[in-house]
Amino acid sequence: MSDHDRSFHAIDPTTGLDLPGTFHTATTAEVNRAAEQAGRAFAAYRKLSGASRARFLRAIADHLEEARPRLVQRMPMETALPEGRVNGELGRTIGQLRMFADLVEEGSWVDARLERPQPDRAPAPKPDLRSMRIPLGPVAVFGASNFPLAFSVAGGDTASALASGCPVVAVAHYAHPGVSEIVGEAILAAAEATGMPDGVFALLQGTGQQVGVPLVKHPAIRAVGFTGSRFGGLALAKIAAERPVPIPVFAEMSSVNPVVILKGALEERASALAEGLAGSVTMGVGQFCTNPGLVFLPAGKAADRFAGQLAGLLDASKGGTALHQGIARAYDEAVTARVGQPGVETVSATENDTATGRINPWIFHTDIDTFLSRGELAAEAFGPSTTLVTYHSEDALIRAIEGLEGQLTGSIHHDDRDLPLSDALVDALQDRVGRLLMNGFPTGVEVCSAMVHGGPYPSTSDGRTTSVGTAAIERWTRRFCWQDSVQAVLPLELKDGNPLGIQRLVDGAPAQD
Repeated sequence: MSDHDRSFHAIDPTTGLDLPGTFHTATTAEVNRAAEQAGRAFAAYRKLSGASRARFLRAIADHLEEARPRLVQRMPMETALPEGRVNGELGRTIGQLRMFADLVEEGSWVDARLERPQPDRAPAPKPDLRSMRIPLGPVAVFGASNFPLAFSVAGGDTASALASGCPVVAVAHYAHPGVSEIVGEAILAAAEATGMPDGVFALLQGTGQQVGVPLVKHPAIRAVGFTGSRFGGLALAKIAAERPVPIPVFAEMSSVNPVVILKGALEERASALAEGLAGSVTMGVGQFCTNPGLVFLPAGKAADRFAGQLAGLLDASKGGTALHQGIARAYDEAVTARVGQPGVETVSATENDTATGRINPWIFHTDIDTFLSRGELAAEAFGPSTTLVTYHSEDALIRAIEGLEGQLTGSIHHDDRDLPLSDALVDALQDRVGRLLMNGFPTGVEVCSAMVHGGPYPSTSDGRTTSVGTAAIERWTRRFCWQDSVQAVLPLELKDGNPLGIQRLVDGAPAQD
């Protein structure tokens, strides 16, 4: 591939025209060099103290803050997001970097466990056993198209991987290379300022096929973080599984986030529910993976009135521009494919304009019997669309939920008259989702220690994990045990006297010895 063939430009999502600035797809040699440097950096980076890694993470946050004016200028050009949204997403990105800095500086996240020896135990002596989480190695992180900051180059995957002691090789999303370059420069500046090993971070430009595939195949890479389409996530998982030494892929892929409205709630506060749902459906205009794409409500006149209220609210909505035209085209194909389908009513629709990337809210309605017989109605239409499904019995509702694929979230709206909630309904949702909301809508993810942003397959490739919150660090680690080790070999977290003063499990009981 010549230098000319490797060059590309960012695209204005509202016009389809090239934006200023030329970027270059990484060559195979550049991909290999980044992976190999990350492998060499791992030997030193993994041994740094939590305090040292915390300084690095806070320095990244500080450099991103300094880059705010450049990001506020460039990001709307590449994504059509307004300045307020840019500042909000940057604030979240900076906040989660500092959150992980606090986590690793305190140190208890390694889950240190010590079992004291019993040399005189019969019939066999008990050895000295000490274990904790240790980092896996270099991580490949793929920038997301829908969150150019919070789930991209310095997003949650990068922040948690660096916090754990893993170097990162990031692949910029082709739709926002300028934003990615600014963020990558901030990370590299922070690495230099805090004396991190060379190769602890690298940024590669180009598509997943050109750059991501050879990166995931490289033997130095030990894990992958991905947020995007199911097609992309499964392709990476297949490549990773077919390596001579397979590696884990933590991919967030697709979700329709079912919302269940119970009879009492619908009768008591239909107007408020319609307003809340309209705001949740249209939030982000094709940005949020937690938009509610499926709403179950009891059949009857109240449901008909609710559908009319919701249609009125969404008919008045102005829609918006998708972050890139690929999202707009995929959304348009998904919603127009449902128009005119037997048993499916189009309640509200405004034609999309894919030439300018503009997409609008669409509402569909069907009954639960049609829904149960038509599995495609549960498929994701990534954007401001939802399908109302009216149910005539709890048994039918539970059958529908049990038939869903794994989801990031589920929601139940109830009134006092709906209590106690059905155990069968709650259990069915718990088996299908990673987060269950009561009387709330799923858009908006709190970045904190208790958050779970993940769910059963195929919402994520591994439903045991989360991509948001401090528990995200666990993805990039494995447990390691030292048996009858001399003190000099042990990490500080496991030494006698607990020099770091962290919470540890000693002989099976919590202790701060």
